Amino acid sequence: MSGARRGEKAGARPKPKGMKAAARNTPACPICDKPTVQEFRPFCSRRCANIDLNRWLAGRYAVPGERVSAGAAREQAPEDEGDKGR
Repeated sequence: MSGARRGEKAGARPKPKGMKAAARNTPACPICDKPTVQEFRPFCSRRCANIDLNRWLAGRYAVPGERVSAGAAREQAPEDEGDKGR
């Protein structure tokens, strides 16, 4: 054997110390960068999922678009069928 350790393939890269194989292949939580858990995907825990939900509800996240005035929004909104008879 030239240069390879016993039980290793020649040319194989050594695994990083302290990193589990499963943690290497799972995406990171967008809140805390820990490995995700299938039950809470794409987050690592219920706590991170709730933090993200709170950010959406508080208006910290927004989908980009043009600003629309309140009057223009009412004009563009489709009428409900129940409101036609009023």
